[in-house]
Amino acid sequence: MAKNITFIPARTNNISLAENLEPQKKKMAAYCRVSTDQVEQLTSYEAQVSYYTNYIGNHPDYEMAGIYADEGISATNTKKREQFHLTNMQ
Repeated sequence: MAKNITFIPARTNNISLAENLEPQKKKMAAYCRVSTDQVEQLTSYEAQVSYYTNYIGNHPDYEMAGIYADEGISATNTKKREQFHLTNMQ
């Protein structure tokens, strides 16, 4: 039985495929949290959100995918931390 061989010639373009592709931005998200409703903790929470929003927004290779935040929820158990579970699902 004769084998069929298909010859596919190389493209003659001088520009490589890699040169045609634009680098894609990395989607970045931040998870911010504090464990109590105390004033000191709430300012920490605001500082975390501000820091990561600025950091991701000012990085040319990053695209903001979102801020996930659980404010004033204990760290002893993750069941009540809805935003934490969202970050694990995406």
